[in-house]
Amino acid sequence: MAHAIFGPAGSPENFYAQGNKRSSQMPEYLREYGLDTFEYSGGHGLRMSEKTAREIGSQAQKAGIPISVHAPYFINLANEDSEKILNSHRYILGAMQVAFWMGARRVIFHPGSASGSRSRQEITAYACSELKKIIQQADAAGFGEITLCPETMGKINQLGDLEEVLLLCSVDERLIPCIDLGHLNARTQGSLRTQADFKAVLDRIENDLGKERLDRLHMHFSHIEYTEMGEKRHLTFEDKVFGPEHQGLIAEIVRRKMYPTVICESAGTQDQDALEMKKAYWSLQ
Repeated sequence: MAHAIFGPAGSPENFYAQGNKRSSQMPEYLREYGLDTFEYSGGHGLRMSEKTAREIGSQAQKAGIPISVHAPYFINLANEDSEKILNSHRYILGAMQVAFWMGARRVIFHPGSASGSRSRQEITAYACSELKKIIQQADAAGFGEITLCPETMGKINQLGDLEEVLLLCSVDERLIPCIDLGHLNARTQGSLRTQADFKAVLDRIENDLGKERLDRLHMHFSHIEYTEMGEKRHLTFEDKVFGPEHQGLIAEIVRRKMYPTVICESAGTQDQDALEMKKAYWSLQ
């Protein structure tokens, strides 16, 4: 029976404290730690050789740790500048190439900016048209089996509230949203407090995309400090001010019998906090 899997984004502090240095050591570290998956963070660029990517993938396969890849942060599918939008195409396709070498099946990306004179509806429609082009290029390049996951964003001036991400995912039925609950909580000023709050988010996703895509969502989770403009900085589960707290989300995942990939993005303790979520999940089975 399928079940939820849990793991960190990037390399936690404990990984380095134990003397590890290379990303290819991460899968075995996570297996021993008791986690299930790993998101390779390419936010600041994916300058990686095929040899290195394949070595990471080989170690992940040996450890039984599925990988996802986060594309560079500087993607902006809303940019109308012809050269800059083509760069965004290249960043996503480049991330898919690295994912292909690693044997990763998902690439997560930030949709872009919602600032400027256009309405958010116009910006979203433009981003959807660009995403269609990228999917066509990905299919032509042989990356059709890699799932693209547009992410909900934490700042109000970013493209990527829940509705916008669901519209992006309507472009192609293969797309799966990356629902970042910390981001959603930050941009809605702390709206995710109870299981019912998480239920409302998941209900909306199921209504728009169907149960099959809901069940295998890609999720990010962390506590995030926020201001009136949304996200400020990632925190750890030690934070008891900003949230969101994970218990309501885990209870709703179990109630719905979903099997998402849940990636923890805590600031340095992402392995510890991912394990806390995993233990909470299995305690309810």
